[in-house]
Amino acid sequence: MTDDTTFDLGPQVRIVARLAEGVRDEQLADPTPCPELAVRNLLGHLLGLSVAFRDAARKDLGPTTDTPPDTHVPDIGPDWRAALPKALDELADAWRDPAAWTGMTRAGGVDLPDGIAAAVVADELVIHAWDLARATGQPYDPDPVVLRVCHDFLRAAADAGDRGDGIFGPVVPVPEDAPLLDRAVGLSGRDPRWERPGS
Repeated sequence: MTDDTTFDLGPQVRIVARLAEGVRDEQLADPTPCPELAVRNLLGHLLGLSVAFRDAARKDLGPTTDTPPDTHVPDIGPDWRAALPKALDELADAWRDPAAWTGMTRAGGVDLPDGIAAAVVADELVIHAWDLARATGQPYDPDPVVLRVCHDFLRAAADAGDRGDGIFGPVVPVPEDAPLLDRAVGLSGRDPRWERPGS
């Protein structure tokens, strides 16, 4: 990414919202490719990161942007089916403001350039949508623009040896001719062949 690179999160957040809508209540306790998170916790994480990176884009710094993501296991409330798509829409809208791409911001208690924050949220939306799709048996085709940003961000982190203080697991080797999504998933520390138990 360069300093003047911007992109629209809108198509990807709509994909995430559709996947969330497709989750059945009886699937909320099911495992996901994130060993420590059940489906309900993954949905709670998506809700929390949407709010945090919305506020990061707005430069509305405070508890939502200052709290590291590993301080507690996220969960959902009874209104999550309305709250998550609303937060996702607000996230995309916040990053459509040119001011969101100028200067510095904070997310997860870390100060970082706005463009890097946008790449982080692109990574979160692409990879956790894959987690959700795999955990709930839904098809998934990410937005190609946001997927490319996600892949390039993960590739740069791997090449630099920067695994984000344990945020990512060890890189899972994936053939160079594999689909771009599989390569991004491998760079995130996940096995693209993961399947939900019993599938």
